[in-house]
Amino acid sequence: MDIQYLLFLQGIREATGGFFDEFFNALSKFAVDILPFLPYIIFWCVDKKWGYRFIAATWIGEVVNGIIKLSVCAYRPWIRSAEIEPAGDSKTAATGYSFPSGHSVVSALHYGNTAAWQWNRRRWISVVCIVLILLTGFSRNFLGVHTPQDVIVGITEGLVLVTVIGIVSKKIEGKEKVQNILTVIGILAIVATILYITLKPYPMDYNEEGKLLVDPKKMMNDCFKGCGGLLAFLIGSFVDRYFIRYEIPSGSSNLPILACVGFALMLAWKELFAPATIVSLLGSHWGNFIAMFIMVLFAIIAWPLVIRKACTEKE
Repeated sequence: MDIQYLLFLQGIREATGGFFDEFFNALSKFAVDILPFLPYIIFWCVDKKWGYRFIAATWIGEVVNGIIKLSVCAYRPWIRSAEIEPAGDSKTAATGYSFPSGHSVVSALHYGNTAAWQWNRRRWISVVCIVLILLTGFSRNFLGVHTPQDVIVGITEGLVLVTVIGIVSKKIEGKEKVQNILTVIGILAIVATILYITLKPYPMDYNEEGKLLVDPKKMMNDCFKGCGGLLAFLIGSFVDRYFIRYEIPSGSSNLPILACVGFALMLAWKELFAPATIVSLLGSHWGNFIAMFIMVLFAIIAWPLVIRKACTEKE
């Protein structure tokens, strides 16, 4: 039934000459390429507590989704059925196994957190975010890259994490000892995750030409990224609690431009410089791990120090 649904949507794509493909592709790309930088803007400029909640959700979600994907090892729709022809370059560009949909998880995490944050402030923003969660999930079906169950579970996973992290954040606020214990537990969980995904067995299915259908090593890349980012968040938040104690310099005229520069530097590192340097040198697993580790430490430790200095100087 899931394949038939995707074939139905594929028929619509073909009948409309791909008219909607670029829109839904842009919606998907925005969710994973641009939206994940929102937490750092919030952390630097708007609300530090909510920034931490957003960042925690980002990297816990990456790790949890990576574990689920690498445990279930569900093949993409076009591997399950030769009739499925996804839009664009999805066959070569798609990362990770199919279940759950990473784009759906990420959109649910960030739009969901934004909806919760703005519910009692600007409810129209919350409504827009809810619609965007649904549209992003549907885009994965429309483009033929995920089944309905991939999307439904992905959205559910993201919203459950938003809820749990929100509850835990409130309970541990101001309790440094508890936060330190959770930091140690988180680091041990990262070690356990890396051991699990690298040592567990994976399906090794071949096509008629003797080519491996899905390379498990490639499927691990996103989880290594998540582990690197989460480790940096845990270490960075510890350093901030005890040494930096960053406070948003509200009202400073330098703050908006500093946020834009910080965003640009992180985007350039993630998309251009990290792949050309560390990932190229160390490989897709540990290279991605260290690249994300550096990026998140920059966001939580280095850039707040720059902001503090720039905003305390005479303007």
